[in-house]
Amino acid sequence: MNYIWSAMIIVSVVSAVITGRVDETVNAVFEGASTAVTTLISFAGVMCFWTGIMKIAEKSGVSAFIMKLISPFVNFLFPGTGQKAKGYISMNMTANILGMGNAATPMGMLAAEELDRENPSPLVPSKNMCMLVVLNTTSFQLIPATIISLRAAAGSAEPMSVILPIWLASAVAAAVGIISVKLMYMSKGSG
Repeated sequence: MNYIWSAMIIVSVVSAVITGRVDETVNAVFEGASTAVTTLISFAGVMCFWTGIMKIAEKSGVSAFIMKLISPFVNFLFPGTGQKAKGYISMNMTANILGMGNAATPMGMLAAEELDRENPSPLVPSKNMCMLVVLNTTSFQLIPATIISLRAAAGSAEPMSVILPIWLASAVAAAVGIISVKLMYMSKGSG
């Protein structure tokens, strides 16, 4: 990957020199760096906010309530999983559903570690580990906060106008992912 980026930079600089647009290229580099920093700060603020909300939910017992609420769904998707892993999975799923983006990652990592401890064959991912990856990749987002904040930072007139397409796309993606994992493991005889 370093070679690809290096080649792109060299080609850009050579092209700028040949076309006489060195000043424009230098200005674009600085403008891009400034935009990246602004976007990062905006994104970090949203992530810190949602991480704090998750911590409050955990300390106040809301996470336990949510775990009870979605436990039938978690039990269906993750059969035979221990209580500790189910707790992490529930919080990870909740964070993803609420559109917390990277704030869901710590709970997802803890869930993956716990599922790995429960895995009888450490060299091969278990069905539950595969399901966790699929759900994290295709998660349904009720409030796509990360996308909305990125659109707002980019100056979108209507940053929330993408909610309906995101709901549809993420619901279809999650359903297809869940069905795929279930079908793949049914064909292997492990239901």
